[in-house]
Amino acid sequence: MDACRRPRFTRTARNLGGANGQDGPGGIALLDHTSFEVLGRWETDRGDQYLAYDVWWHLNHDVAVTSEWGTPSMIEDGIVGELLLGRKYGHALHFWDLRRRRHLQTVDLGDQYQMPLELRPAHDPTKTYGFVGVVINVEDLSASIWLWQWDGQAATVTKVIDIPAEPADPESLPPLLQPFGAVPPLVTDIDLSVDDRFLYVSAWGTGQLLQYDVSDPLHPTLTGSVRIDGIVNRSAHPAAPSLPLAGGPQMVEVSRDGKRVYVTNSLYGAWDDQFYPDGVGAWAAKLDVDTESGGLSFDTQFFPHGEDFRGLRVHQIRLQGGDASSDSYCYP
Repeated sequence: MDACRRPRFTRTARNLGGANGQDGPGGIALLDHTSFEVLGRWETDRGDQYLAYDVWWHLNHDVAVTSEWGTPSMIEDGIVGELLLGRKYGHALHFWDLRRRRHLQTVDLGDQYQMPLELRPAHDPTKTYGFVGVVINVEDLSASIWLWQWDGQAATVTKVIDIPAEPADPESLPPLLQPFGAVPPLVTDIDLSVDDRFLYVSAWGTGQLLQYDVSDPLHPTLTGSVRIDGIVNRSAHPAAPSLPLAGGPQMVEVSRDGKRVYVTNSLYGAWDDQFYPDGVGAWAAKLDVDTESGGLSFDTQFFPHGEDFRGLRVHQIRLQGGDASSDSYCYP
């Protein structure tokens, strides 16, 4: 089991803001493994990287990848319309020499693709590809999934999935979206099954959880989808068909055997209130997976909600013993 253990002396933590109360640059902090005392910044040379969000790695290949969101002042009060339409949020991926902690390459997706957030690298240690979800395209309110590939010298990034916005009556929309007359999918999380076969995509705005077969990473195919809630849709859980809900599938967690998927409904307080002004409440749902041919179905026996969470919002589930987004695996 020694090969499965994390580094003994340090951990890392991602940060949107800079040191000493500065708004930026964001990046990665080194923490003491036992006390969690901040030891300093991880980057020895950050190149042109300024905005930050997620960080992942291909350990066997000494490559790290980071994504971009915004600085604390850009996100703490919700999306700022002027910044979004001005294309000021993040729109690039950064590739790093993991061992030397040095910036190697910036790949700009195009400034219309605002907020590439969650990174999910292939679990297979011989592979150097992964997926990133982009929250919104300011030109048509769509969301998208991109594939990065590392060839040993440089990275390429390719859009492989488009998820369109859905038309809606402006009067049914929160103020930020009323001028557009549409509901954006708002892809806020993605998760990749441990066997690298299925990619799960949460569309928090439209209330969808989508399942794609990504056995061929460059050519995903849609194999399953469910709806629950959404800014306009407000689909109920089958266990409580008359219960009004708010806040769509947000964080996604997949069991290591790939048979169970869990979703929760709260993103971040100010963003919850901006897109769901009547409140998001609190709920979690479990989906059962057809691991042979793909497909999703609700588990009607699992639907904690409301006072089950004692008035607290629900952000993410972690599974005892590990899950598909854990950061340590044992390889043959």
